Amino acid sequence: MKLSQFKFKLPEELVSLYPTHRVFENEDGTVERVYNRDQCRLMVVHRKSEKIEIFKKDENGNDTDQPIVFRNIVDYFDEGDAFVFNDTKVFPARLYGTKEKTDAKIEVFLLRELNQELRLWDVLVEPARKIRIGNKLFFDGDGPMVAEVIDNTTSRGRTLRFLYDCPHDEFKKELFSLGSAPLPHYIVDHRPVEPDDMEQFQTIYAKNEGAITAPATGLHFSRELMKIMEIRGIDFAFITVHCSLGSFDPIEVEDLTKHKMNSEQMIVTSEACQVVNKAKAEGHRICAIGISTMRATETAAGTDGMLKEYAGWTNKFIFPPYDFGLANALVTNFYHPESTMIMATAAFGGYDLIMEAYKVALKNEFKFGCYGDAMLILND
Repeated sequence: MKLSQFKFKLPEELVSLYPTHRVFENEDGTVERVYNRDQCRLMVVHRKSEKIEIFKKDENGNDTDQPIVFRNIVDYFDEGDAFVFNDTKVFPARLYGTKEKTDAKIEVFLLRELNQELRLWDVLVEPARKIRIGNKLFFDGDGPMVAEVIDNTTSRGRTLRFLYDCPHDEFKKELFSLGSAPLPHYIVDHRPVEPDDMEQFQTIYAKNEGAITAPATGLHFSRELMKIMEIRGIDFAFITVHCSLGSFDPIEVEDLTKHKMNSEQMIVTSEACQVVNKAKAEGHRICAIGISTMRATETAAGTDGMLKEYAGWTNKFIFPPYDFGLANALVTNFYHPESTMIMATAAFGGYDLIMEAYKVALKNEFKFGCYGDAMLILND
């Protein structure tokens, strides 16, 4: 397929800057937001019948004026079905420092730790043109955190050595105390990062630290919703995919077969395989929560359609046409034009049907982005 086939106009006001919430005004005039993870809108797309649902039904099966909300997802699944979640944990990857001598403000985006003993980190810097090998960056905080640039990796990439003499746990705690939630630029370019963001940009089941962006679809699951699912007999499998910025990299080729995804580290345990494979063998639905989860399960799926243990990396780029080997249901968000996430969604739901679903979403003012609304695709 071609890049231009995923182009559409997305009004700026439909990109959600905050998670689903209610606003309350206090007596002193201040405004408070109360977040409701599972109350965003939910579109349900039926792959075989090509039906698109956005409103609840009455007793006669007719549409009401009440939108389907995310908590209603439980009504589309049965006892024995399995949901596959990504339990990666986001760390506060965005820091701001100043360059020695010039005091120029520099954004430092932590990607991954390269060497604990030497305090080496792979990072992105902005503006990159000002940062060269040998430069030192100073960070505000309780301690004297300083980093030296020791290598150029890409046009924006650098290797930093942090000059901080203490045990590693103490160093990492101090480093992360300087950081903030790594919200995408389509949010931070329109509002400052707030203290609530580090909690809201984290799934409630986050466990294994290593992500520099959230597995956004998982943000919709509340503790109450997962308890309801558990009571109804829906099984949970947890895998780990440390989400990187690769999904946000612009595609610079028209022919999608020529685009190369950045790799993401992933782990599929035997426990996850047991849950998924039991459900599949018994004929139940397997629902992947988010594109990162879908890419990982497709990486680890065997030729027999069962999930295999896996520890390594994946750079799988999914776009139409694609034959899926494991999941038969997918939950995802609404994403920007020409993004790899909308391409993977179209591969699962079918290009024509998903692009029609996006037209419906735009017409009905669904919210887009990591803090936006959700779509459930069923194979019926």
